[in-house]
Amino acid sequence: MPAAPRLKVLIPHADIRRRVRAVARRINRDFRGQPVHLIGVLSGACIFLADLARQLDLEVSIDFMAVASYGREKNSSGQVRLVKDLDSSIEGLNVILVEDILDTGRTVDYLRRLLAARRPKSLRIVALLDKPSRRLVLDVRPDYLGFEIPNQFVVGYGLDWAGRFRHLRDICALLPGSGAGRRTGRAGVS
Repeated sequence: MPAAPRLKVLIPHADIRRRVRAVARRINRDFRGQPVHLIGVLSGACIFLADLARQLDLEVSIDFMAVASYGREKNSSGQVRLVKDLDSSIEGLNVILVEDILDTGRTVDYLRRLLAARRPKSLRIVALLDKPSRRLVLDVRPDYLGFEIPNQFVVGYGLDWAGRFRHLRDICALLPGSGAGRRTGRAGVS
């Protein structure tokens, strides 16, 4: 039987809560008096999106998209494909794409181009985590950011490894030699 994965808290839940409130304040200021449409990237962004939406003092609508580039692996295949599209039109809306982690930038670049073609009034990107050291699409940057992190494989607060650990309140690094295989890459989709 393989050893249980070992985790180290990288960002405690209290810090996450404070940062989500700070990001929400910036969005509230930038869109004062205007409705926003949050688009969460499933499944990793669902917890972040829910916490962020509750901190906004704006009219908020929500939709979700799902893409695949990882599957059950920890390294992206490099190919992004749409698995679940939006349920309604975003034309003329203030759209904020909500991503759990910005890594290589391939997924966000793909979604940014896809959403821009649908003629929203505005399109912004919010990422809970950013790993700029892994960026392959250099012009992809979040408009709103929770935390910049080092190149560690992270789980918790919605991020997973092979479907595990999304429920953790903290963001944790998966430690090497913990029975979970190689640690490069990230949990979820980039």
